[in-house]
Amino acid sequence: MNLSNLSDLVTEQRNPQSSNLDGMAITDILQLINDEDKHVAFAVESALPQIEVVVQNVYHVLKNGGRLFYVGAGTSGRLGIMDASECPPTFMTPPEMIQTVMAGGNGAFFKAVEGAEDQEAQGAADIAAQSLTEKDAVIGITASGRTPYPIGAVKYAKEIGAFTASLSSNQDSEISKYVDAPMEIIVGPEILTGSTRMKAATSHKMVLNMLSTAVMVKLGKVYENLMVDVHASNYKLKERAKRNVIAVTDVTYEIAEKTLEETDYRVKPAIIMLKTSKSLQEVEDALTASDGKVRQAITALMGE
Repeated sequence: MNLSNLSDLVTEQRNPQSSNLDGMAITDILQLINDEDKHVAFAVESALPQIEVVVQNVYHVLKNGGRLFYVGAGTSGRLGIMDASECPPTFMTPPEMIQTVMAGGNGAFFKAVEGAEDQEAQGAADIAAQSLTEKDAVIGITASGRTPYPIGAVKYAKEIGAFTASLSSNQDSEISKYVDAPMEIIVGPEILTGSTRMKAATSHKMVLNMLSTAVMVKLGKVYENLMVDVHASNYKLKERAKRNVIAVTDVTYEIAEKTLEETDYRVKPAIIMLKTSKSLQEVEDALTASDGKVRQAITALMGE
């Protein structure tokens, strides 16, 4: 893409509201950034139908034993790493279920690797190195929509039959041409021209939050609005587990603690045991039959 094409991208255009940015008082800079950020949620809302398609497909992939890979460079890769790294402690997913492949390697999370994003072939090679199969899903993240590294990755993924999606901030972006399900979040020019770590990245973080959370809800990692597959590995999380059990079952702190000790601090079986008065083995069997969904397990056990 030549310079004239690049300057046509909305993510590279100048924002007329901030043309006097260097002459503004601090309070005005902050107000302007805040005003622009208010547009982000509406831009995400406009793309909800696109996001829903991706959620449905990723849910299908993960439910059937596949993996999800985020692929990006710079800020986009860092957003992928953030979302992927939060899933194991929040939803007790195995680390390999949701991963990120980042241009320049994971070390680029802390220090930029110049030029890494420009290598389409490297993007393809890096995703191939993950032993990718048609059972997996790959989402290329790039604010401009033209970054070669994630484009290379989604091209390879599509060739082998994996589900592919993209997350960008330009209409009809380049990467959208190569995926099954594009997500284009149009937030407009940045306050600081071309600094897509601002509105574009904010919108992408929101989308990734929505995507992983919605998928985990459908996978049975949530009961009501509580994290019931949380890995209670420290004091804070053990206390959260107790609060969640109490909130759902209305038992005392002592009973919640005793029941969680019986279940090795697994919240799902603790809730179901207290709700149904069934044994741990009966609860385990019901959870297996319901694909780990608490509500369905309770209904089945109460209907016996």
